[in-house]
This record gives sequence, C-alpha cells and structure tokens, in this order.
Amino acid sequence: MTSALIVGATRGLGAALVKEYASDPSTVVFATARSSSAPSGFPDNVKWLSNIDLTKSDVGDRLTSQLKGEKPLDVIIINAGRFTTEDFSAEKGPNWDEEVTMYTISSVAPVTIVHRLAHAGLLKSGAKIVLVSSEAGSITLRHEKEGGGNYAHHASKAALNMAGKLLSIDLKDKGVIVSIVHPGFMRTEMTKGVGFDKHWDAGGAVTPDVAAKSLVE
Repeated sequence: MTSALIVGATRGLGAALVKEYASDPSTVVFATARSSSAPSGFPDNVKWLSNIDLTKSDVGDRLTSQLKGEKPLDVIIINAGRFTTEDFSAEKGPNWDEEVTMYTISSVAPVTIVHRLAHAGLLKSGAKIVLVSSEAGSITLRHEKEGGGNYAHHASKAALNMAGKLLSIDLKDKGVIVSIVHPGFMRTEMTKGVGFDKHWDAGGAVTPDVAAKSLVE
C-alpha cells in the first residue's frame, strides 16, 4: 500500500489532489484541515487530520501526533498557501500582519512540518516530498513589464524554493527526495479572489483537477 499526505487539502489544488489519490484503492490518503471536523464532499476513505493551521508554531507537532502509530509515508505534498494583493501605493501598501502570515504559511511552516515528520520517523526511505511553489517566486522570470507589488506572496514562494533546496540536502542521506513544483496557472478561488480570473483564458489557466492529475502522474 502506498500512502500520501496532502497538507492544505480542503479546496483548490489540494482538494483535487486528495480526490486523485483517493481514487486509487491501493493508496492510503491522509489530508489536513484547519477545522476540527472533516469537510464534506470527499471520498470516505480519506483520513482527515484536524486543526492543522500553518500559521501556528505547533503545526508540526499537531500533525505528527495525529499520525502516531502510522507507517512511514511515501508521498507528502505541502500545498497550503495564501495570496493577499499589495502594491506600493499609500492605500494598498504592505500590511505587516498579512506579510507575516503569507511568509509563515508558504515558507516557514513547510520546513517545520518536514522537520517534525522526519524526526518522528514518518518519512520512508525513498519518500517524495513535493513543495507546491509558483513561478511567481522566480527572480529570473520577474520582468519590469509585469510590475512590482505582491511582495509577500512572490517573495514567500522564492523563500520556499530555497527552503526546499536546503531540505533536499539535509534529507539526501535518508533517501528522501524533495521536489519543488509550479503546478501551472489555475482557475481557483484564490486566483479569482485576487482578480486574476481576467487572465484565465489568455494565460491558459487549467482547472485544479487537470493540475492534480499532471502532478500525480
């Protein structure tokens, strides 16, 4: 039996990944939710881990405590993220609390989670850790014509890229593979919520189901 853990699993890409993995009866699927109860609309064979909030410093301990007694995992996908728009104007300039939240969710919590999973003996030799990043975190791909702004979202993804590289070095001797992926431009509530839905067609945005299938394959 293969096991997969999806962190950030209740909507968008995360929800699609849960359903994709759960469609295979030979895969044991663990999924996280911030709420204390399991969300509706998912297959019955999903094992939900509750009260997993990536803004909290004890997120790693909460996660591993609910996995106590389980066999080491084969696949771990950390997908949680947050995107609040900001620019350099006086009205919509950087907001301290929002910036801290975005960095915490995207680049601090993933390191803590991976660290706790490793030291709890929950990473199988040969396990694959997938950190869902974004091309928005690429310094090379950022051009003047795209403008500035959205500092914390883009920079937190850049930080995640570096964190993933460092984790891959630390976990190499354990036989654990760390991958950093850009899942593509997607038609999600997150991109719609920041006004990017106007670019969906021109940008070739795909549905979360399509992105999830591509990522799993």
